[in-house]
Amino acid sequence: MRIVYFGTPQFAVPSLETLIQHPDFEVVAVVTQPDKRRGRGSQVMPSPVKQVAIAAGIPVLQPRRIKKDAEALAKLAAITADAFVVVAYGQILSPDILAMPRLGCINAHGSILPAYRGAAPIQWCLYHGEIETGVTTMQMDAGMDTGPVLLTQTLPIGLFDHAWDVAQALAALSATLLVETLQKLDAQQISPIPQADDRATYAPLIQKTDFGLDWTKPAIALHNQVRGFYPNSETAFRGKPLKVVETVPIDAIAEKPLPPEIAAWQPALQGLAPTPSDTAPGTVIAVLKGIGPVLQTGAGRLLLKTVKPSGKKEQSGWDFANGNRITAGETFEPHPSLA
Repeated sequence: MRIVYFGTPQFAVPSLETLIQHPDFEVVAVVTQPDKRRGRGSQVMPSPVKQVAIAAGIPVLQPRRIKKDAEALAKLAAITADAFVVVAYGQILSPDILAMPRLGCINAHGSILPAYRGAAPIQWCLYHGEIETGVTTMQMDAGMDTGPVLLTQTLPIGLFDHAWDVAQALAALSATLLVETLQKLDAQQISPIPQADDRATYAPLIQKTDFGLDWTKPAIALHNQVRGFYPNSETAFRGKPLKVVETVPIDAIAEKPLPPEIAAWQPALQGLAPTPSDTAPGTVIAVLKGIGPVLQTGAGRLLLKTVKPSGKKEQSGWDFANGNRITAGETFEPHPSLA
């Protein structure tokens, strides 16, 4: 099968690599976003997908606006592809493009559609505390993730899985599911199933204000925000910004499978004294030696496991508390964006 692959970020790399290596497919072209300035040096860098395509000797197209780029459209039409495969490309395809390949345009989306249509399904499903997600392959139409479903594969989510963990797992799952989808579609062994639009939920682009931590929220909600927007959630301490990278919602871990490090902390966490009812959210109620600071939230207690002070490397909650001589009674402030 002749495939044109549309994708841009690292999430799209495993699917491209799998299609390149698979004997049933020939990736004849790759379409990706234009090179951008990335990293601390702001150097112009190709996308991860482009780097893989170049290494494999595959022609690359990088239109700034694919719907209006006559040259790119003419090249795509001339390829006579069996399918266009789309994974996290980053641009909307026009009806003309959707109609070009023999089998249509096939998209792998990182959610169980119709849940979490949109740009950031992984982050928002974690933010909302979902315990399961997955990958859906669908036949694209003119809407945003509204096309008929081809295949779905689910993935359980653990309490301490963060966005990067889930993204890596779903990227690998997408690669496997796309191969099965393309093979069965070509053999006419799949009947596309329309989505139930009345059950749709949405995952919009993430804004900087979404990173701000509000300590009046429950501990479990803050924990889900931290792992959903990993590693960018922010608070402030002693007037300086502080990224909160990993947390432990102390009152939500009973009888849960725990990573070994956190399981070893259980006696210390269970030994915490009850918090007075008038304790303000954001207040440090204890600093556990070798573990880190524990904060009172709007409901429940939250351990800061890993943080990143502005301009510094990530460090454990204990190293941060010990180095700054944090004591019980001090307060973490809401992020300035919430003021």
